[in-house]
Amino acid sequence: MHQIAPMSEDQAAIKAAVEKTLEPFGDEYWAKTDETGDWPEEFCDAMAAGGWLGIAFPEEYGGAGLGLTEAALMMQTVTRTGAGFSAASAIHLNIFGPKPLERFGNPEQKRENLPKIISGQEKMCFAVTEPNSGLDTSSLETKAERTNTGYTINGRKIWTTGAQRADKILIIARTTPKDQCAKPYLGLSLFYTDLDPNKIERQPIPKMGRKAVECNMLYIDGLEVPKDHLIGEEGGGFKVAMRVLDRGRLHLSALCVGIAERLIADSVAFASERRQFGKPIAEFQLIQAMIADSKTEALAARALMLETARKLDAGKNITLEAAAAKLFASEMVGRVADRAVQIFGGAGYVADHGIERFYRDVRIFRIYEGTSQIQQLVIARETLKNGG
Repeated sequence: MHQIAPMSEDQAAIKAAVEKTLEPFGDEYWAKTDETGDWPEEFCDAMAAGGWLGIAFPEEYGGAGLGLTEAALMMQTVTRTGAGFSAASAIHLNIFGPKPLERFGNPEQKRENLPKIISGQEKMCFAVTEPNSGLDTSSLETKAERTNTGYTINGRKIWTTGAQRADKILIIARTTPKDQCAKPYLGLSLFYTDLDPNKIERQPIPKMGRKAVECNMLYIDGLEVPKDHLIGEEGGGFKVAMRVLDRGRLHLSALCVGIAERLIADSVAFASERRQFGKPIAEFQLIQAMIADSKTEALAARALMLETARKLDAGKNITLEAAAAKLFASEMVGRVADRAVQIFGGAGYVADHGIERFYRDVRIFRIYEGTSQIQQLVIARETLKNGG
């Protein structure tokens, strides 16, 4: 594969090792999970056994101590193999979701939970979005009311991934009424606590793609949370959540790049074999134009993703770059998937080649973790603030 920026030896070794881990999980495996909706437990166990869930966590907790650049390359490799968004989503929360715990948790919280998350023993979900707030996090209505021993949480959450199998929940809730806060985004707090199925009703939401990894509607009624399950300071949850979003957006751009690379490779292989009018369709200039456009856009998205990851690993703010990487990559992979279906023709519309599975899956990238329009607003705001 052509490289804009060559990988280091260590990064190339990571890519090869991840590919080795995924060898038992071919296209048939992922087609089956898409058909049944069953969570890819065997894949998750293999990734945990290989130590991949802790790639970007400190060694003292059982992690590899590497950066977000290596984590992004790993996730790009996962999606490029054909595992796609279902595989990436199945391990996403273990890799990026616990970052608030690592960065803002107290030493006891880290020692107790991070090693279990990295080993795959502890399974978590992240509950932020609500039915009436959407992307407006400052308008969250779920309440965490103080008690003698901690807090009681009541409310609703939506689009919570992996809640059916999770035993822990990272949840943001309002601890101070909005009308008592100087700014609307204040008064929100973040908790990492047990997911009590007797207090949280979990209803899967039928959806178009990524069928092996469910999203849920949560109804939270009287969830008791000890005070030492608060992450960071009370009222500081919004700031913590926003820092996680930058990393999540970077991560999603890596997933988009990996899927685009797989779609391009499949398109090239099909166009080289499929014959029409006595020759391979790869010899037709309009097919070549679609492949050229897809390749150019994928290379550009990859370069932006890697540059953003390196800037983050250097300790710099990436709010602007993460939004740009997510916007460009999510729009790019949608166009690449559409071109792939067009190159495959009728074969791209049926399940046999798997192209339609990718086509269904990638549509969510323009919505997930902030719509393309939200990314545009972030980019504009940061650009105006920085003077260009």
